[in-house]
Amino acid sequence: MFAVIKTGGKQYSVAAGDVITVMALDGAPGDAVTFDEVLMLGGDDPKVGAPTIAGAKVSGEIAEQTRSAKSIAFKKRRRQNSKRKRGHRQDLTLVRITAIES
Repeated sequence: MFAVIKTGGKQYSVAAGDVITVMALDGAPGDAVTFDEVLMLGGDDPKVGAPTIAGAKVSGEIAEQTRSAKSIAFKKRRRQNSKRKRGHRQDLTLVRITAIES
């Protein structure tokens, strides 16, 4: 059985035991999290929400709080002696999916 959940403005297809990387969630490693916005449940009897499935939940636990690789935005204007370099690292959370409840 799998589910499609929505969190942080993105959609993720998950199954029990998966480890997914989502935008930063509050909590420490080992804390339980619940995703209530379940868009679809798949398997033998698939269900599609309009837009979500009432009563369906996906449970997980926070495995790690981490950051993404650095992305660099470098802008140079030729012959103008003008350049700008900016770096960014996004805060991320690794979540281990423990159960899908319909």
